[in-house]
Amino acid sequence: MANQSETWTYLDGDWHNGNVLVAGPRTHAFWLGSSVFNGARAFEGVTPDLDRHCERLNQSARALGLAPTQSVETIMGLVEDGLKKFQSDDAIYVRPMYWADDGGMSGSSVPPNPETTRFLLCLYVAKMNPPKGFSITLSPFRRPTPETMPTSAKSGCLYPNNARCVVEAKSRGFDNALVLDMLGNVAEAGTSNLFMAKDGIVKTPVLNGTFLAGITRQRTIDLLRADGVTVEETTLSVADFMDADEIFSTGNNSKIVAVNRLEDREMQPGPMMFKARELYWDWAHSKS
Repeated sequence: MANQSETWTYLDGDWHNGNVLVAGPRTHAFWLGSSVFNGARAFEGVTPDLDRHCERLNQSARALGLAPTQSVETIMGLVEDGLKKFQSDDAIYVRPMYWADDGGMSGSSVPPNPETTRFLLCLYVAKMNPPKGFSITLSPFRRPTPETMPTSAKSGCLYPNNARCVVEAKSRGFDNALVLDMLGNVAEAGTSNLFMAKDGIVKTPVLNGTFLAGITRQRTIDLLRADGVTVEETTLSVADFMDADEIFSTGNNSKIVAVNRLEDREMQPGPMMFKARELYWDWAHSKS
């Protein structure tokens, strides 16, 4: 088993130290992909937007045909309890999950049986990346449409596509990928949402159902607008990003970080990224 950071898992009414085993060969989620999760963060004594992350978990469960068994308040209380178990001051990744143990509907085992929905909460040490950023390249793979995949859910079944985008990019010397939708418009990075700035205006791909509406993405939009920055949610092309003054990324893993290279164009962390990051950190700590 891989060497893993300090981990605490809540399962079946109790806390367990480490990577608890939960699936067998007939577990529906292991076999047929019926799992959903959400990722939140605990760092510097704060857990920003934890309520939104917990609510999206329940929304994702319903979108995948599961039956969420925990209220937002219950999950938040469990997170609070679990965080007390850590001795480290490092950032903690907060991952509540649902999955189906069994399938069965009208004689078919393919759909999950919502009555067998299970819940766990996994907390583990995971340092956040510095804001200096990462490089991206245009991916040959694209985001699915709502007609082809459950794109409104944060579901494990969607992530093999993200993974192949990142693996292919790394094979060419980049850290991550610029991923398009089926129409050829920019959707997101392989693991996070994207923003660009041009002439003092911040732009981000408009939500069109092909990528998840990130909670940190929306929080960043709200904070920038409240500070007087014009933020446009609009259709954006690769050419728009190539012409940008700066590009930055938002996501749960590291919140707000720069893109420092797009294809062969070297870029520096810019003023809008630093403004967004400062606003986010100030807001997060004001809620503690």
